[in-house]
Amino acid sequence: MKWITRERPKIDRIACPWLIRRFIDPEAEILFVPDTEVVALAQERSAIPFDIPGVEYTHYNDQCTFDYFLKKHELVDPALHAMAPIIRGADTDDHALAPQAAGLWAISAGLAFNIRQDYELLEQGMHLYDALYSWAKYLQREKHTQSTVEKLLIQVLHPYLKPRGRKIPVWVNELKELIQDQADTNLALTLKELSESLDVNPAYLSREFSKYFGNLSFGEYIRKLRIEKAMDLLQTSKHSLVEIAYLTGFSDQSHFTRIFKKHTGQNPSDFRKSLPKK
Repeated sequence: MKWITRERPKIDRIACPWLIRRFIDPEAEILFVPDTEVVALAQERSAIPFDIPGVEYTHYNDQCTFDYFLKKHELVDPALHAMAPIIRGADTDDHALAPQAAGLWAISAGLAFNIRQDYELLEQGMHLYDALYSWAKYLQREKHTQSTVEKLLIQVLHPYLKPRGRKIPVWVNELKELIQDQADTNLALTLKELSESLDVNPAYLSREFSKYFGNLSFGEYIRKLRIEKAMDLLQTSKHSLVEIAYLTGFSDQSHFTRIFKKHTGQNPSDFRKSLPKK
């Protein structure tokens, strides 16, 4: 099936071909021609015109052509309907319709400025709308960062939000045993190695770790164990600081000193000097 529209596309005339190829007609041929030639060439080439006045597939009231495609072809995918106000807002300069509309307009305008060939622009635009669809379908609740206020609120509320009586997964006790087995070495553990030993997905392990290990990430927890071991060695052995740094898994003495001071407020040498004389 052939579809034809005006040349130099930006929003609707990229979004609609994407919709056609992804959900209506995967083999669709899209034609871009001068504005004044769309209707005549549509008849000549047996193509369906879209996004020009006076044809079926066009704007209606405050709705853009993308909206009409959804209605006409009874496309009910929620992700497509989440995309619709973004595309409509970008296409009609009504960015209040969706917070993402201004960004879509900016990226689309930039693409059209950089790429002068319409069919190359369409191919690049297909990737753009594939990405927007993935966001709409899977990632709408995701945030790139959290504000400082949000982080503080989570820290304050976290102890009260823990479900009571939660069953501890089997892997938690197994993980504690694996870490304990390394306690007398330099704790040279990696999350990937542990996940393989436990047969647990590393992303899941990383996400769930803090729930069962004092609200600390894996890296924070291992550093805490290393510092605790270093404090014990400073009190009970005559090892040099270089030797203790090695025994507790730090890359060198300066790294050891920096992390130790961050956790205890003292340099290792000052900590050792402050210990009661035996």
